[in-house]
Amino acid sequence: MPEQQNTELKRSWHDDYLKWVCGFANAVGGKIYIGKDDDGNIVHLEDYRQLMEIIPQKIRNTMGITCDVNLQEYDNKKYIEIIVNTCSVPVSIRGRYYYRSGSTKNELTGVELNEFLLKKAGKTWDDVIEERATIDDIDTNSIAKYIEDAKDSDRLPDVEGLSTYQFLEKLRLIEKLSKNYPSI
Repeated sequence: MPEQQNTELKRSWHDDYLKWVCGFANAVGGKIYIGKDDDGNIVHLEDYRQLMEIIPQKIRNTMGITCDVNLQEYDNKKYIEIIVNTCSVPVSIRGRYYYRSGSTKNELTGVELNEFLLKKAGKTWDDVIEERATIDDIDTNSIAKYIEDAKDSDRLPDVEGLSTYQFLEKLRLIEKLSKNYPSI
C-alpha cells in the first residue's frame, strides 16, 4: 500500500507528523500509519505502548480534535493506525494551517489561507462586510456604468431617480450599523 492522498506511511513517530494530521483534518480526512515504511512493509514499533498514550494526547492538546488511534498487529509486528476525519471547522496547529493535497502536506498562507477560511465558514468574498466602508467610498461612476450594463441585459429592477445609497439599499448591498453610519 503506497502513500496516496488519504494515506501516509511513517517508520516511526515524530511530533512533526501532527502537521499531517492537521492537513488531513482540513482536507478530506485520511490515515497515517506509524511503523510502516514507504512500501507499506511493517517495521514494528518497540515503543508502541507509549505512543498509544502520547499520540492522542498530542493531537487533542495541539489541535483540539480527536482521532482514532488504533494499535494494529500483523505477523507479530505492531504498528499504529491514526484515522483522521475531515473537520467542518478550520484546524490549526500552533496558529498554522495545513492542507493535504495529493500526497503532500501544504501550509496555507496568504490568499490560499483566506480562501480556505472563508470556504470552511461557508462564505465567499461577496459575504464579507468591510465595517469601515461608508457610502462616500463608493465610486458613483462605477455604479452608473453597472446600471447602464444591467439595463441592457434587462436584469435590473426599476432604479430610475434613486440615489447611490438607495440603489445599493434596493439591491440589499448595504448593512445598517446605525442610523447615522451605514456600512456597505
